[in-house]
Amino acid sequence: MANKLKQRLQAGKACVNGWLAIPNGFSAETMAQCGWDSVTVDMQHGVQDYQSMVHCFQAMDRHPVTPLVRVPWNEPGIVGKVLDGGAWGVICPMINTAAEAKALVSYCLYPPKGKRSNGPIRAGAYGEATPYQATANDEVLVIPMIETQEAIDNIDAILDVPGVNGIYVGPSDLGLSLGLKPVLDREEPQVLAIYDKLLAATKKRGQFAGLHNGTPAYAARMIEKGFRFVTIANDSGLMAKAAREAVQATRKAAGDVAAA
Repeated sequence: MANKLKQRLQAGKACVNGWLAIPNGFSAETMAQCGWDSVTVDMQHGVQDYQSMVHCFQAMDRHPVTPLVRVPWNEPGIVGKVLDGGAWGVICPMINTAAEAKALVSYCLYPPKGKRSNGPIRAGAYGEATPYQATANDEVLVIPMIETQEAIDNIDAILDVPGVNGIYVGPSDLGLSLGLKPVLDREEPQVLAIYDKLLAATKKRGQFAGLHNGTPAYAARMIEKGFRFVTIANDSGLMAKAAREAVQATRKAAGDVAAA
């Protein structure tokens, strides 16, 4: 099975990624029908666990989205387990050094390129002509998160690690690392300059840069800037925004009788 998201990224196309914080298959199924190129189950800051991840993947299977996972940490057990469960890419938080990036790659790839243990209980369970293990190393996306000044200082060494496909910027933690407020759609000149540095470093190597965004307008700006993998908020945030706007619009249209 080919990783359609990876093919699209390698072709230089911009990819729009959904984000699942809600641990529910119906919610995931609904999100999977909304036009995303990929959908990421967030096991770090969402309220997802491994079982809910599997439910979300099962619910999304009929739809043309590539399932990814943000793991809680750079640890071999959970990295291997989410891949065995069907993830086609791993986004890993707080990768700050080349050594940490090498460890992540080793957890994601089978020997001889890595140390991933064999046992793709769900990822390889469907009896395709080509065994999963024969193509997994070529199809799985390994995506370190860049979230600190240390990672920025080490970006060249991180990107030079064989097996790293691209990076994913976490603006909130990056802001905290720089002594700024933890927000998504950043406008500080120093942050935008960092983005330019990361984009130049990835472009030079034929890799992609991803970014978490709060709004569609900002995500579109970042695509124009050079980011090729953009996330917009998450499922719970998008639901809450739509619900608030519906309530406010109804109260406004109905006038005093519906005023809060």
